[in-house]
Amino acid sequence: MKIFGIGLNKTGTKTLGQCMSVLGYKNKSYDLELLRDYSQGDYLRMIEVSKMYDSFEDWPWPLLYREFENQYPEAKFILTTRIDVNTWFKSLCMHAERTGRTEARKIVYGYFMPQENPEHHIAFYNSYNQRVVEYFSAKPGKLLTICWEKGDGWEKLCSFLDLPVPTIPFPHLNKA
Repeated sequence: MKIFGIGLNKTGTKTLGQCMSVLGYKNKSYDLELLRDYSQGDYLRMIEVSKMYDSFEDWPWPLLYREFENQYPEAKFILTTRIDVNTWFKSLCMHAERTGRTEARKIVYGYFMPQENPEHHIAFYNSYNQRVVEYFSAKPGKLLTICWEKGDGWEKLCSFLDLPVPTIPFPHLNKA
């Protein structure tokens, strides 16, 4: 079964990727080349790459949740979120300050730096999460919405995946 992490960046995607690896999934994370393909409307390589892995998170994977749900009818989807939109935006800005202008942010959000248009980014986050929840609302058991900051962890994740809870501590990565 394929597991797609479809939360936006800076929502705990790296933590999810580490969790999936611990649980035995072969995980695929961020891939700028595939994100470039996405920006050109070319999804073929993404589909091919998706055949080689069990779980996915970070760009470009959240952008095509509908297509992957059609490609893999048995797949499950995990929407990672932050405790609130302002916390997410602050994290996005801090990341942008560390990394500088990135092609990935330009492709996804339309801006190299989130500080260039805070209102756009906040609206993007809210709208994206709402669209995901609405899309999966009539598909019970397909979507888990999870927030590490609210204390979600192994129990909630493993219950959704019908897996035993690991005995190792929960791997909360990139904790600000």
